[in-house]
Amino acid sequence: MSEPMTQHYREILLGVGENPAREGLLDTPKRAAKAMQFLCNGYQKTLAEIVNGALFESDNDEMVIVREIELYSLCEHHLLPFIGKAHVAYIPTGKVLGLSKVARIVDMYARRLQIQENLTRQIAEAIQQVTGAAGVAVVIEAQHMCMMMRGVEKQNSVMSTSVMLGAFRESQNTRSEFLQLIGRK
Repeated sequence: MSEPMTQHYREILLGVGENPAREGLLDTPKRAAKAMQFLCNGYQKTLAEIVNGALFESDNDEMVIVREIELYSLCEHHLLPFIGKAHVAYIPTGKVLGLSKVARIVDMYARRLQIQENLTRQIAEAIQQVTGAAGVAVVIEAQHMCMMMRGVEKQNSVMSTSVMLGAFRESQNTRSEFLQLIGRK
């Protein structure tokens, strides 16, 4: 754990008018620093480490979908969480990716300071890069605490973003099949 980060959290407590020497806050700077390091651990991972050779020969050339992958990220503008689900699909061209690797790729990019639009694109491009797929589609639906807890305070708003690459972008039928299979027609 980073001592400078711990010290910064002490300064934040002072900045909001709290006493970091108060019993309930004695270890808060250390815990907050440790939590932030965990929430941003995607910076310590690489795509090669995540995939770790889990790419397997396959004759399958039909759509592969992993739905409702929960994700937790931090808004890069306010450092507040956004929480949601990713739906990821790809059309293999001779190789399929180990199932857990799709979720791990989502986590790697989500565990960085983000905006949802960029997160969606990063996941799609990573899946494309790793698999060489004929097409990749990613839809993310998330609720943003920066919009719920502050600002406009809209509790029921959900942001949806999508990135369609290759066959998903070029073929309305392929895109429609994906959206129907994830229940978003």
